[in-house]
Amino acid sequence: MNYTFHQLKVFLKVSQTKSITKAANELHLTQPAVSIQLKNFQDQFDIPLTEVIGRQLYVTEFGKEIAATAEQILNEVEKINFKTLAYKGILSGVLKLSVVSTGKYVMPYFLSDFLNLNNGIELDMDVTNKTKVIKALRNNEIDFALVSSLPSEINVESETLMQNKLFLVSNKEYLIDSKIPSNVSLIDVPLIYREEGSATRLHMENYFSKKGYIIKSKLQLTSNEAVKQAVISGIGMSIMPLIGLKNELEKGDIKIIPAKGLPIVTNWKLVWLKGKKMSPAAAAYLEYIQKQKIIINENQFSWINNY
Repeated sequence: MNYTFHQLKVFLKVSQTKSITKAANELHLTQPAVSIQLKNFQDQFDIPLTEVIGRQLYVTEFGKEIAATAEQILNEVEKINFKTLAYKGILSGVLKLSVVSTGKYVMPYFLSDFLNLNNGIELDMDVTNKTKVIKALRNNEIDFALVSSLPSEINVESETLMQNKLFLVSNKEYLIDSKIPSNVSLIDVPLIYREEGSATRLHMENYFSKKGYIIKSKLQLTSNEAVKQAVISGIGMSIMPLIGLKNELEKGDIKIIPAKGLPIVTNWKLVWLKGKKMSPAAAAYLEYIQKQKIIINENQFSWINNY
């Protein structure tokens, strides 16, 4: 066998995307170049690595095993590059994060200066819902997760970054200006929820359940931005994290509806598996957070204290 590093990289990307076109785009290669490398790699094996049924490319079971081995090889080669940089005194490596969707308003401010100070570190950050974040954490696929409530089913350690407040909000034309009476058991205005698996949805459901409210109409949207735009347009009300509403509150597009038991207050936490052996990049990042989080809060998030 005489396969090359480049062929391993191309085959791994094809197996991940299950598409020569997508692999070519992500590798910044032409489709013919990817096809040639894939064929040259396949020619070294008597067992098929992929098969095409109709127009869909599938990876065979043997191909999946080869892809897993290729990924291990590529990761080891990457470690050589990182160790070379470390020997030169340059902090390097990949910092892997998984962030709940609303955390996109938080995490960049806790990353920017660290990454600017350490150009040898690459960032791999996935922004998704809580269910997928916890799955990545459980499977040890990431260094850190950003969540607003700690997972009870996993043994983790955590570092609190900042406070998280959730308010009932409406658009500027909604007429209730006083607190919702505690004896109200029926809400006529449609309520806009996040999708199943969202921590914000869970907080919202718990709040209305404890208050004994009967909800006439529910809507479900799959992102914080979609919920926000729906509120602004007057489709309904929602309980939303304050962190993503700064501009809309300042412009008056959204207003907070005072209600008993609100805001719901939690904390944004950086979490990792208990006992995890951290990479140099991850250990350096945790040390940076512990030293700088108060300054970051003062410089970037002091406006939250106004609400």
